[in-house]
Amino acid sequence: MPGSALPIRFVLVGTSHPGNIGAAARAMKTMGLHDLHLVAPRRFPDAEATARASGADDLLAAAPVHDRLSTALAGCRFVVGASARRRTIEWPELDPRACAERLLAEAAQGPVALVFGREASGLSNPELDRCQALTRVDTNPDFGSLNLAAAVQIYAYELRTRIRAGAWSPGEDRPVADPPMLDGFHAHLAATLEQIGFVKPGQHRTLLRRLRRLFDRARPDPDEINILRGILSRVQRCCR
Repeated sequence: MPGSALPIRFVLVGTSHPGNIGAAARAMKTMGLHDLHLVAPRRFPDAEATARASGADDLLAAAPVHDRLSTALAGCRFVVGASARRRTIEWPELDPRACAERLLAEAAQGPVALVFGREASGLSNPELDRCQALTRVDTNPDFGSLNLAAAVQIYAYELRTRIRAGAWSPGEDRPVADPPMLDGFHAHLAATLEQIGFVKPGQHRTLLRRLRRLFDRARPDPDEINILRGILSRVQRCCR
């Protein structure tokens, strides 16, 4: 299947330098990938982005620009965040090759996304919370600085390698709740836990991250999320 039909989004969040957007587009197109999404870039469109794209400006022209990450992930069944930071709560972590294999396996059943953060600070904790797994490039511990476009190139190459090895084949779609639906559920859950006195307002971040991790493992579908929210609504009515 051609890369243009491959349902894998590369999502760049809060990119500071437009040249990095163009270079990332070039890296993707070189490997046959085309689905680029941008979240709140500092400067875009921009002549520097077009120049650094070096012929991949069609990807820039087609790239949706979103105000927030949740809209960029709408419809995605599985999301991986590229992060060099360790998390206090254990999260599934994949190296670039394993990341490519997992993305392709999930993409056989629907859209997936690979999310890259800001050049200076990466992804925030709330943004990482929207990811079912994390990935990092094993770099020199004494000099771990990796340019955004270089990171995009590594993952794009791993995907192309796995595709050429026959790892991509579309399968039967099994719907799962996408990030915006999960965000709504987790907000509802947090409000309910506060209402029944299980947690104190503003003091439950770690607990909610653990619960998010639990539901990420379960991979609920939209009907299951609606059932759970119906239960939460009944609990809230009973506790008024």
